[in-house]
Amino acid sequence: MIISFHSILVSFLITMSSSLCCTSALGGNSSVINFQVGVILDLDTQLGHRALDCLMIARSDFYSRHPNYTTRLVLHARDSKGNAIDAAASGLQLLKDIKVDAVIGPQKSSQAHFLMNLGERAQVPIVSFSATSPSLQPRTNFFVQTVQTDDTEVGAIAAIVKAFQWNQVVIIYEDSEYGNGIVPYLSNALQDINARVAYKSLIPVSAHEDFILKELYKMTTMQTRVFIVHLSYSLGARFFLKAKAIGMMSDGYVWIITSDLMDLLSSMNLHVVEAMQGVLGVKPLIPKTSNLDPHRLRKKIFDIANPGYKPADIVSNFDAWAYDTMWALAMAAEQVGTHYPEASYQDTTADLNSSDLFNLPISKRGPKLLKAILTTRFKGLSGIFHLVDGKLYPSSYKILNVVGNGEKEVAVWTPSHGLKRVRRNTADKFNSTEDFSSSIMWPGKSRVIPRGWEVPVRGKKLRVAVAVRPGFEEYLNVMRDSRTGAVHFGGYYIEVFKSVMAALPYAVPYDFILFEKPDGSCAGSYDDLIYQVFLQNYDAAIGDITITGNRSNYVDFTLPFAEGGVVRIVPITYEDDNGMWTFLKPMKKELWLTSIAFFFATGLAVWILEHRASSAFRGPPSYHLGMIFYFPFSTLVFAHRERIVTNLARLVVVVWMFVVLILNSTYTASLSSRLTVQRLRPAIADVKELIRKGHSVGCYQGSFVCDNLRGMGFNDSKIKMYRLPEDYKEALSYGSNSDSISAFFDVVPYSKLFLSKYCDKYTIVGPTYRTDGFAFVFPKGSPLVADVSRAVIKLTENGEMLDIQRVWSISDPTCNGPDTTETSVSVSLQSFKGLFAITGAITSSCLLIFIANYVYKNRSSLQQILNSRTTVWSKIKEIVTHFDQRDLSSHPSIMESDPKFKYPKPEVAEIVSSSESVELSNTNLTVLSLPMNILSTQFNNVAVPNIPTDSTFSNSTVVSPVSEEESNTAIDASDS
Repeated sequence: MIISFHSILVSFLITMSSSLCCTSALGGNSSVINFQVGVILDLDTQLGHRALDCLMIARSDFYSRHPNYTTRLVLHARDSKGNAIDAAASGLQLLKDIKVDAVIGPQKSSQAHFLMNLGERAQVPIVSFSATSPSLQPRTNFFVQTVQTDDTEVGAIAAIVKAFQWNQVVIIYEDSEYGNGIVPYLSNALQDINARVAYKSLIPVSAHEDFILKELYKMTTMQTRVFIVHLSYSLGARFFLKAKAIGMMSDGYVWIITSDLMDLLSSMNLHVVEAMQGVLGVKPLIPKTSNLDPHRLRKKIFDIANPGYKPADIVSNFDAWAYDTMWALAMAAEQVGTHYPEASYQDTTADLNSSDLFNLPISKRGPKLLKAILTTRFKGLSGIFHLVDGKLYPSSYKILNVVGNGEKEVAVWTPSHGLKRVRRNTADKFNSTEDFSSSIMWPGKSRVIPRGWEVPVRGKKLRVAVAVRPGFEEYLNVMRDSRTGAVHFGGYYIEVFKSVMAALPYAVPYDFILFEKPDGSCAGSYDDLIYQVFLQNYDAAIGDITITGNRSNYVDFTLPFAEGGVVRIVPITYEDDNGMWTFLKPMKKELWLTSIAFFFATGLAVWILEHRASSAFRGPPSYHLGMIFYFPFSTLVFAHRERIVTNLARLVVVVWMFVVLILNSTYTASLSSRLTVQRLRPAIADVKELIRKGHSVGCYQGSFVCDNLRGMGFNDSKIKMYRLPEDYKEALSYGSNSDSISAFFDVVPYSKLFLSKYCDKYTIVGPTYRTDGFAFVFPKGSPLVADVSRAVIKLTENGEMLDIQRVWSISDPTCNGPDTTETSVSVSLQSFKGLFAITGAITSSCLLIFIANYVYKNRSSLQQILNSRTTVWSKIKEIVTHFDQRDLSSHPSIMESDPKFKYPKPEVAEIVSSSESVELSNTNLTVLSLPMNILSTQFNNVAVPNIPTDSTFSNSTVVSPVSEEESNTAIDASDS
C-alpha cells in the first residue's frame, strides 16, 4: 500500500510540475505544443529515484535556457516495481490511454524486451538510459539506448588481464538479459589476449545465500584466482558480503567488476564497500565540464515523500545519461513540433477487436521524433551526445580501485592507445606492470601483484607423478629405504624439475609420487599416466615423456627440456668388397651409363670432324665404326695414335681428355678406398626393406615409439617390446634366432647412452625421426605451464641445464668403438653433372660450326642434289657419298705432312700418259696416272713441263714407292 501511494503521489506531482513549468515558461501563451512523454522506472530503487530527479532537473534546465521554444515535454511517470510485467502494463497504459509520443525507460534490460515490441507496434520511440545489454540491439528500430552498452567495456577488462599476464579467469554473471548479454563479448575479448575462461558461474537473480555460498566454495577449489563479476546492484552487494565472509577477499585474489556495479558504488552501504576493498573496476570516462552541477543534481524533489533516500555524494554515469536523454528528447521535440504541431494518431480500434489488449494506436509523430533523436548531437554532461546505430557512441574507460569509502582512479583505457597513466598525456604509457600496480591496493590490503592462481584447497602440495624407466639411472633412479619405506628420487629429470620450480618467481610446494600400483609394479604405460593427469588424479608428471599430438589433446606440455627424435639401432656389420663385381661399385649405375654414352658421343663427334680431312679416319665402313668406338676409349690411357688435324676436333679432344682425367682419378681413388678401408654397413639399411622382408623390430614397452612403428607399417607380431637395455641388447645379438630383432627403435637420449656402453657392437643407421622432445606434463589449462616454460628457457640460456647434464654424465656420451657413421663410397652422377654439361656443350657447338661450314662451302652441290628428281633415299645416299669424299681444299698443308699421301719430286718423276699404266708385280709401288692439267693445278710445288694434253708418251710412268698398308688406301686420280 505504501509503494502504491508513493507511485500515485510521484505521478501526480510530476504531472502538476509539468503543467506549472509549461505555464511559467510561456507566460500563459496558449500556443504551446505539448509532447506527452512516458517515464517507466523502478521508483522504489535508488537508481530509479535518482534518475527521475535528473530528468526533472534536466527538463527545468533546458527550458530555462530555451524559454522561446514552442514545445514542451509533459512527463507521465510510472513505476515498473522491478519486474517486466508491471513495466509492460505501464507501457500499454501510456500508449493506449495517454497516447504518449515517446517513452523514457525501462530501467532494466530484462524489462525492455516486451516494451520495445510495443513501441515498434505503436511506432513510438522507446528511449532507455540504463538498459545496457548489447543484445537488445538491433531487435527493433524504435528502441534507442542513450547509454554505453556493456560490450564497449570488455576491451578495458581484457587490457587489465593482459597487463598482469593472467592466463585464466572465472566469469561470474547473473542469469538475466543483463547478465547474459556481455558474456559472448567478454569471452571473445579474453580469447584475443590468450586468456582462458576456466569457469562460468551463473547466479540467478533471486539466488538465496546458500546458493551463493555453494558457488563461492566451489571456486575456492579451483586454481584460478582472477574473477570478473557482472552482477546487478542488489545481487552484487549480497555476493561480495558472502565472499568477504568466507575469506575470498584476502591476499592472492583478484576481483574485477563491470561498469554498472562500479558506477553505483557510491550508493552502497558502508559495510558493502568495506567488503569490496581492493576490487578493480571499469567505468566510462566522463570529461570534466562546467555544465555539470553536482549540487543541483543532488537536490531531491521528493525528500518529504521519500525520507529514506539520502542525497548522493557522487554524480553517477546514469545520472548524467538521464540528464542528457531529457535534453536530447527536448531538442528533438522542438525540431519536430515546428513542422508537425498537432499530435496525430491512427486509431485501429475500429478495424480490430476492441477487446484485444495489444490493439494500440499508431503514432504519426513518433517516426519523425525517432529520426530527430538519432540525428541529435550536442555536448552534454556525459560528453558528446552522439548516437550510432541506436546506441551511444563509446568513449574511453577509467580503471578504478575501491579504496576506503570510495574509488581511486589508477589508469585510463582508450580503444586506440590501451592503458595510460592518470591525468597525463594520452600517449604516456606505463613503463612496466609494476609501474601500473604501484598505485593499486589489492584485496587484503596487499601491494604485491597477485599471480592469479593458487594451489587448490583440496591439495596443499602438487602431486607430481614420476615415470621411471629402468636401466638408465643417469636420467632417473628410485631408491627405497628398506627400513622406513621412504622413496628417494634422483637423476637428471628430477634435478631439472627441482631447478625449474626453484626458478619460478613464487614458491610452489610439491611431492613426488612414484607411478606404480600398490604391489610395486608399474601402473601402466605413458599414455595411462597422461590420462591420470587428465583426470586430475595428479597435478603434474615428469620423466621421459615425449610430446605427441594425441597426448596434447588431454594435457598441456611445457617447452621441452631434452632433445627429441627416434633413431634405429642395429648390430655392426662390415661391407664385403671381395666380390666379383666389386670393380663396378666405385661409381653408381647412372654415372656408368652417362659416361659410356658420352664416350660413344665423343667418338662419333671426332669422326665427323676428322673424316673429310684426315686419312686416319677414312677407310671402309667397318674401319669407321671401329674408330668411333676405339678412339675415345684409347684416350683413357692416352694411347691414341691418330693425328688430329682440324681445330674443332682438337678442341673436342682436349676437353674430353680433361673429363677422362677426372673420371679416371675419381674411379681410382674410390676403388682404392673401398678395397683398403673396412666400412660399417647395416644388415638392412632401409625401413621399407625391413617391413617387406618381415623382420622383427623392438621398442621400449609403453613408449609412443611402438605406436609409431605400427604407423610405419610394421605388423604387431613383428614388434617386440622390452623394458631393460640388456634384453634388447641380447635380442640384437641373436642373429637369425627366432627371438632376435633386426633393429631397435628408441629416443635419442637413451640411444646415445646405450651406444656409449656398447658402441663396438651396435650403431645408429638411417634418418632421425623427429619428435618434440621430453617435457613436463600438467592438466589442461594449468597456469603453471607458461611459467615453467619460461623457467626452462631461462635455465637453458644461462647454462644451468648443461651443468646438470655434466653432473649426471649425460652431456656428451663417449664411444671408443669403430666409426659408426655410415657413408656411401659410390660416386653419383650429381658430382659430374657440371663436367658433362661443359663437354656436351663444347662438342655440340663444334659439330654445329662444322656442319654449317660444310653446308655453306658445298651449297651448290647440295642444292643440285636436293633439286634432282630422285627419291628421298637416293638424295640421302648422294649427300652421304658427297660427305664421304676427302676435302683437301680446306687444309692444303695436310698433304705435305700426311705420310699416307706422297707428292712426286720433280727431279725424279717421270711423266706418263693418262691412258697408260705399268703394273709392277715384283715391287711394292703405286702407279698413278694423272692428267697434266690436274697436276699443274693441284700441286703448286711440283714443276710439270707444259706438255699438250693430246701428246702420247710410251713407257712413261710416275712411280712412287709405298708400303703395303699405304697401297690399300691409295688415292685414285678420280678422287681429285
